[in-house]
Amino acid sequence: MIDAMDFDRALFRDELFHAELFRAELDARPWASYTHAYGSAEDVPGCLRALAGDDDAAAEEAQSELYGSILHQGSVYEASAKAVPFLARIAAAGIRTADVLLLIGGIAEGGTDPEPGQEPGPDPAGGGTVRESDEAACRRAVVAQLPLLLASVEHEDRAVRQAAAWAAGWTGTAGAALAVPALRDRAAIETDPLVRAELLMSLVELDPEGSASAAAEAVGPDSPPELRIAAVMACADIGLPWTRDHHAAVLDLLPLDRLAADRYDHSRNEPLHDICLTLLDRDTEADREAVFALLDAALRSADPEARTEAVWVVTTACELSRSAPARLAPALISAAAEDGPDDETGALSALGRLGPSGAPAADLLAARAGGDGDTADRALEALVAVDPVRAASLLARDLERWPRALQAASGGLADSLPVVPYDPELLAAVRRRLATMEPGGTTPFRLTALLASWGPDASDAVPELLAALPAHPRVLPKALVAVCPPGRRAEVADALRARTGTGPAGERIEAARALHELTGDHGPLLPLLAERLVGSAGGGGGSSEEVRETAEAAAAVGPAAVSFVPALLAALNSPGAERNNPQMDDDVALAVALHRITGDAAEAVPVLAGVLGDRDGLWRRWTLVRAAAAAGSLGPAARPLVPELKALLGDPWQTPSAVLALRAVAPDDLDAGHVAGLLLDAAEAGTAPFEAVDALVAFGTDALSDEHRARLTALGERDRRVVRSGLDGTVEIADERLRARVRAAVRGE
Repeated sequence: MIDAMDFDRALFRDELFHAELFRAELDARPWASYTHAYGSAEDVPGCLRALAGDDDAAAEEAQSELYGSILHQGSVYEASAKAVPFLARIAAAGIRTADVLLLIGGIAEGGTDPEPGQEPGPDPAGGGTVRESDEAACRRAVVAQLPLLLASVEHEDRAVRQAAAWAAGWTGTAGAALAVPALRDRAAIETDPLVRAELLMSLVELDPEGSASAAAEAVGPDSPPELRIAAVMACADIGLPWTRDHHAAVLDLLPLDRLAADRYDHSRNEPLHDICLTLLDRDTEADREAVFALLDAALRSADPEARTEAVWVVTTACELSRSAPARLAPALISAAAEDGPDDETGALSALGRLGPSGAPAADLLAARAGGDGDTADRALEALVAVDPVRAASLLARDLERWPRALQAASGGLADSLPVVPYDPELLAAVRRRLATMEPGGTTPFRLTALLASWGPDASDAVPELLAALPAHPRVLPKALVAVCPPGRRAEVADALRARTGTGPAGERIEAARALHELTGDHGPLLPLLAERLVGSAGGGGGSSEEVRETAEAAAAVGPAAVSFVPALLAALNSPGAERNNPQMDDDVALAVALHRITGDAAEAVPVLAGVLGDRDGLWRRWTLVRAAAAAGSLGPAARPLVPELKALLGDPWQTPSAVLALRAVAPDDLDAGHVAGLLLDAAEAGTAPFEAVDALVAFGTDALSDEHRARLTALGERDRRVVRSGLDGTVEIADERLRARVRAAVRGE
């Protein structure tokens, strides 16, 4: 093995002398000119001194500070690479070696391999200095310390060997030539199961093809459990076919989390979840069936801990695979029944992830919902997803008892469309709740979401809504408009008109907007909008949600709001000024309002050009989407914006909005085949699938080429979900809605 003296370990033999030398070399670096997660790295030398010191409390605090600054949530910086040699010297001296090696390994993990043949320094071709990325510099810095890492895998302390093995695995292709032989030599004689597991996973990371046979051999029952489950994970990572031996090993070892609890790969410390996710990512029928068979067996395990692990994986499987809910429903229902009344493993709650495939669980869920407390509420919440018609009558019994179920019924945390259809009993319960509801809380939002989704079917609730209007003037006006039948329009209008003259400005504006929507009467609205716009924007340059809401309300009034134009112009941010995203959103809304009121795009076009042309800011996605939609609303008058809109076509996040805008502005400039391909790219990538499909439908699916039609058909029929992100429990619902939309588009509906 390589002697660790390569790292100046001898410098620490005389503690006083070498402590002084260490400090001197540390202080000689221009740390203030380096950067880390929080800016200047001037605090790093102090942390390194404390880490190398005798005060354990100070060293622990310093270690925490370094994880926060030079390895912030896995990200690395200029100062990270500069700190590595000093961290290596601390570890080489035997000072908190395992902890320091883990920090070094984390920096390597956050790095990337340097470009082959490219060394930082003077450019041999001339033209200045070659500077590599912080990530490459960090990986290079750790590779330079490989002799220390590889010497440490021979250390007498198991924790040091394990930390060194893990860290060496993150040295990438730059370190593989040196690390792989040394790690293999150690693996041949290592006896500790955790260290053997760490060595195997590092070898797989550095040399997957060359480590395949070792991983396969370690799957058998003769291997210790920690190594055996690591070997199964390694086989999956390498891409080896899933076999009966892998299946048997997982089931023999359940529950699995305990076998990875002391591993240092904290991103992979849920083996069952990680194995199943890896197999599902392969997206083959055989691998999906392997996952489903594994989960089916785990859900039927007699061990509650094993079932708990499986339930968690089921939720992920349902998010990734369209066939998972139907395939896993029987086993998950069985697990929920096995749990008894306390939902011990979470299986009862997870039944809601099955959607309609969970219909056979309706009786079980209804029975559990007949109890009290949180478990009953969770059962009813799941029933809302599984059988919303049946859930409606149970929810009606006592709305106050079911906060989670009411939230699910009214659209959930994501405020998507309510899923419970109109039900007379539930309407009666909502009316009773409205009559007793106190000001504040989220309940009014939930109730009004339900009522608004039912529309005129909920017209019997008008008296309760009118009675509750003074206590909830910001929430109820929209619901009143949604449910109001023609015969009560005058009564509701009088109540709304009365609210426009009392209370805070925001409440009066909500009433005035509802009145305008209901009757077309904009008399009370315009003065309130003018007052708010002047107060919130201060004559231009301001930014607030109030500016956008005011502009949108004025746009809805249209030409009758012509007197409002000077105030809208004054609220625009100064031309050429640097604007953040909220300010850009303000200007987009103001531009739309100016066009809708005046019919003239002269003011709107330059405003939108400024937003569409600024594509480099952070989190700009939705601002650009709104700006493109605004450009499309101008029609052919927005032709000067065509270059900016075309520049957005190559970004999958922006493709649909840019295509729709160009279709409205300059349809002759679009190549239908090229556009269809871009939209399908955006849908398949999952970046903007709904918008992309809607844009395809707007162009007409009849004109699609055979290739494009086949791709669209595949979006509806493939197993991997197209929608891939969203709040917990919303991905499956959104994807099924998209799937129905795609299938309808393929049929030409």
